[in-house]
Amino acid sequence: MIVPLLRIDGLHTRLGELRVVDGVSFSVMPHQTFALLGESGSGKSMTALSIMRLLPEVARIQAGRIDFNGRDLLKLPESAMRDVRGGEIGMIFQEPMTSLNPVLSIGEQVIETLTRHRRLHKRGAREEAATLLQAVGLPDAAKRLNVYPFQLSGGMKQRVMIAMSLAGNPSLLIADEPTTALDVTIQAQVLALLRRIQQQRGMGMLLITHDLGVVAEMADQVGVMYAGELVEIAPRAAFFDHPQHPYSLKLFAALPDRTQRDARLANIVGNVPALDSEFIGCRFAERCEFAFSRCREESPGWTTLADGHAARCHLLETAAVPKSVSVAQTIQLAVASDKVLLQVTDLAVHFPLHSGLWANRRNVIKAVDGVNLHIYQGETLALVGESGCGKTTVGKAIVQLQPATAGRILLDGVDLSALGKRQLHQQRAYVQMIFQDPFSSLNPHLRVIDLLEEGMIALGVEQNAGRRSQILVGLMDQVGLPSRALQRYPHEFSGGQRQRIAIARALAVQPKLIVCDEPTSALDVSVQAQIINLLKDLQAEFNLSLLFITHNLPVADYLAQRIAVMYLGRIVETGSSEEIITRPRHPYTQALLAAVPSLTRPAAANIVNGDIISAAHPPDGCHFRMRCPLAMPICTERYPDEMQLSGTHSVRCHAVAQAERVAGLN
Repeated sequence: MIVPLLRIDGLHTRLGELRVVDGVSFSVMPHQTFALLGESGSGKSMTALSIMRLLPEVARIQAGRIDFNGRDLLKLPESAMRDVRGGEIGMIFQEPMTSLNPVLSIGEQVIETLTRHRRLHKRGAREEAATLLQAVGLPDAAKRLNVYPFQLSGGMKQRVMIAMSLAGNPSLLIADEPTTALDVTIQAQVLALLRRIQQQRGMGMLLITHDLGVVAEMADQVGVMYAGELVEIAPRAAFFDHPQHPYSLKLFAALPDRTQRDARLANIVGNVPALDSEFIGCRFAERCEFAFSRCREESPGWTTLADGHAARCHLLETAAVPKSVSVAQTIQLAVASDKVLLQVTDLAVHFPLHSGLWANRRNVIKAVDGVNLHIYQGETLALVGESGCGKTTVGKAIVQLQPATAGRILLDGVDLSALGKRQLHQQRAYVQMIFQDPFSSLNPHLRVIDLLEEGMIALGVEQNAGRRSQILVGLMDQVGLPSRALQRYPHEFSGGQRQRIAIARALAVQPKLIVCDEPTSALDVSVQAQIINLLKDLQAEFNLSLLFITHNLPVADYLAQRIAVMYLGRIVETGSSEEIITRPRHPYTQALLAAVPSLTRPAAANIVNGDIISAAHPPDGCHFRMRCPLAMPICTERYPDEMQLSGTHSVRCHAVAQAERVAGLN
């Protein structure tokens, strides 16, 4: 019989009066990965911090047992726990930039762990640090020992965190959302790295995530958390074949699916119950469409199913076991016209590498370097690519928040880039922007009504105060918020509600075009579904055009009629959603699609190598050639011309051009 590496039994953790972890029990086996799945606030990270005994001062573990390698960690003195942390148990945190010391080089930080847990002397520790960084795929590892965290990309910083967590030769690795802040290609690299290291070292892993695709690729066992407690535990195959708890079913139904582009994504109505409540019945009952009287009166116990599958749901004791959740069959779709609302031609945005009197005008970062795109009235165009490719800069230039170096931006026939200050002010109402982080884009000192009225007054949309008030009450209803929300402040809302307020602010000035900059990237899957449904509804109701900036290809496919793929300041492929998703031609587009975690196919083998090249020093010829499996000699000589593959599909790639010529000859 295999003994669990880690066994948690009846863990209760309080954060003040909040029961953030409430009776959680599970085991992590050697050589296996246990995925703890759930939305923000479910208690996943607090479970991990309880294991490591790294809780904030106001938190305390009330009850439970945490057995690790035969010892109860809750009974160890703090001096012994220091040996466990970073030694026997390694931990990778969600945000590497806040976890790495900004004033120490990465070499010093890795060496510190090596000297603490493996008693290595200075020279040996430095050599071992370089070996670890090399093992996690950091290029020029020995030279990188002297660099600081701010000099590394997000993917590189996360690799450093992995190296530090491995320095003590742990038998258990806790990975808390290790890929949440990373692009899909870098995420694929990090997941592949974790799988390889786990196989080589035989570690057990506790993986904390809200991403079902990551769970499908990495997990051996799955535990689903909701409102501080586990509601379902199952082997990976059983969980993905037959999820049993209604909450699990809702998470699956909320995922964008290209086969149901005209269907509404499933919403989980209501909110997670307050964790300081006295729970009587099932914690999910108020949001569950299958709930009956017993669900509100009695907390469900565990029902054990076949193959180690168990769930906490009264329905499992009856014949009414849910197989799926109900979703509205259709959603009102916007109808794009033949009228081009936005035409961007040869757009360039350059930033000097050095500012001041002695700045060299030739030494610039070409963040956007000759972009052409158009959007029809009532259409959604998705602009996809990795961080640093220039997507957001394109959006800011269109909204005139960033001056363009060159090119034309025509909105409904008016060249925004050629307007004077007063003329531009008159046009600002027609193009608005929704930002990635709604909290930082909303003034915390203003009530919602003031936030929404501010733009209306400044742009002269409605001068009558009474009429403005009526419009705003209607807007609240349209974005799914009560009218009383107008009198509250941004900090009083959840992330999804704040994004609804940001959408209402954009709509308040009656725009023709809205630039959506990663509006769902920071949201859980169920809240993401609510925002996507809302955008589709509003687009159809107001005949809006949307430029949807994202790195999430499934969301782009579900929401957009056309997709443009951007790499290092230039668009490399454009086509209808079906053409890009089902028949991609550019190697970069193919790599992006292969890197998306899948619920059905194995992990991608053809992961694109390396991080995106710096725009400060782009390579000669094709910018993607350094990472491209199809690179040819001509790729080093000149940037590929645009090739039209169909009426809607175009690509810039020498390999594709060559293949098309050969096909034409045959």
